[in-house]
Amino acid sequence: MSSQFALLKARRFGPFFATQFLGAFNDNLFKNALVVLLTFQAASWTTIRPEVLTNLAAGIFILPFFLFSATAGQLADKYDKAKLARLVKLLEILIMGIALLGFVVHSLPILLAALFLFGLHSTLFGPVKYAILPQHLRESELVGGNALVEAGTFVAILIGTLAGGLLAGAANHPTWVALAGMLIAILGYLCSRGIPAAAAPVPELVISRNPFSETWRNIGFARENRTVFLSILGISWFWLYGAMFLAQFPAYARFVLGGGETSVTLLLAVFTVGIGVGSLLCERLSAGQVEIGLVPFGSIGLTIFGIDIAFASPSLLPAGAPLSLAGLLALPGTWRVLVDLFALGLFGGFFIVPLYALIQLRSAVDQRARIIAANNILNALFMVVGSLAAAGLLGDGLTIPALFGVAALCNAAVALYIYSLVPEFMLRFVAWLLIHSFYRLRQSGIENIPDEGPAVLISNHVSFVDPLVIAAASRRPIRFVMDHRIHRMPLIGFVFRHMHAIPIAPAREDAAMMEAAFEEVAQALAAGELVAIFPEGRITDTGELYPFRPGVQRIVGRTPVPVIPMALQGLWGSFFSRKDGPAMSKPLRRGMFSKIALTVGTPVAPAAATPEHLQQIVAGLRGDWR
Repeated sequence: MSSQFALLKARRFGPFFATQFLGAFNDNLFKNALVVLLTFQAASWTTIRPEVLTNLAAGIFILPFFLFSATAGQLADKYDKAKLARLVKLLEILIMGIALLGFVVHSLPILLAALFLFGLHSTLFGPVKYAILPQHLRESELVGGNALVEAGTFVAILIGTLAGGLLAGAANHPTWVALAGMLIAILGYLCSRGIPAAAAPVPELVISRNPFSETWRNIGFARENRTVFLSILGISWFWLYGAMFLAQFPAYARFVLGGGETSVTLLLAVFTVGIGVGSLLCERLSAGQVEIGLVPFGSIGLTIFGIDIAFASPSLLPAGAPLSLAGLLALPGTWRVLVDLFALGLFGGFFIVPLYALIQLRSAVDQRARIIAANNILNALFMVVGSLAAAGLLGDGLTIPALFGVAALCNAAVALYIYSLVPEFMLRFVAWLLIHSFYRLRQSGIENIPDEGPAVLISNHVSFVDPLVIAAASRRPIRFVMDHRIHRMPLIGFVFRHMHAIPIAPAREDAAMMEAAFEEVAQALAAGELVAIFPEGRITDTGELYPFRPGVQRIVGRTPVPVIPMALQGLWGSFFSRKDGPAMSKPLRRGMFSKIALTVGTPVAPAAATPEHLQQIVAGLRGDWR
């Protein structure tokens, strides 16, 4: 598998990445430069208090997300996204011209108008930014592409924020801010010209002129798929959580850590680098597929390190505050805070990258951009609500460290609620944790499992965790047919029941249960689902294949669908396999971090799915395992 960084050299991704990177950089350059000017030179611009001005500026920038996201989503579904990207970059050049005029004539209203237009620029580009990726990237590249976009966006935010502050403070005249922004905008437009065409999915779409009704309609599109909508809510919660931390950095650095102006930059840099590293690691940890099992992993880290930063924060200002950056770093407690911030960013990357990829993958193609627009609207709404809640709690006397702790506990509650509604997230996490903590999984032929439509998967049965290993490798949910005794086991049975496994019993034990199982299998296949069965009917206690039973033949006789043969290797002799078989010997015992393998064969036609033929194929897929 090629590295995700190879995408940067590809024309179908590189120009787009550069375009979005420069856009995010320019947004934050201008926004932060304006905030710095209004904070330190407010008297020369207006009589309004600086703290009121900075909050006003933040509100003006985010307002277009509420007003125009629905329209932006419609445009991205109706027109070629590459052409839209170029038009948005031309708008950016025009906006910087307006900003230049505002600096030249020393007009605050003109500058605030330019800030509003920058918010509009980001609003229009948002649906293009995420809806274009599935059109230009293969599914196996989607996680890597999203990881690069998220990492690049946060790095652009960081350096744009730093550059804006430096230009505002160092330049003799603020027009240099606009001139620098104009140069970045022109460079962004030149990059956008290299983006390949991305055909409109719904060219006949009629643009609604009512943004409010269209906003509600877009949210309705997102709600049609429960997993997609809850993924959007998860992303929106992350932005509330992350924005709440970012908003407190200046006051936290000054009044809790006892640092100076440079310490704010340090906190922002550590948090941003953490998100970048976490985003990029997603591709490696998920083996290139959309691994939603990383989402619970991310939420656990966001909670643990959010709570720890509350305890790690000093209760008293250090002597000599405000300290220089070197003086602050000399304090042992500072490093624990920095580690917590880095870890928050790291696990935040694990949390949001799979969710963005999942939305892109599972959204209807002809509604994808509008669903992403709904995501942007809810993101903005959550951030505003989070800001108001944080302001209220701090106003009531809550300290900033305590606010971090409260937010972390709320994060745990929100995560548990979402996972209770969609167990698929937690089940994928359990499967992912198994194959990354206990074993090292090598998989081949996984592309033979169809991306859509019904099929019956069959495999040899080596251990109690075979279903989890297969589920971890598959891009799609699987309904497993399993022995009713395993289905009722206290811990592992709980997992299988939430995977909607189908319990079955031999006819001699419970004929009614067996018939009910075959009926449920038929219904699942008719609904287009994947069903997996272990045709041996039991876990091997010798390591060898037992004769295949005729259950698969009966299933495909009633519902003719392809049969996908698979072979598991390396689990025999593990902790989860039977330990009392006659062939068990100590040299066979396999421990933690052992290599295991899943080999998927080519589909077998229903007419050829006899027990003897399928057993022969699975035996061949096993090969010689040592």
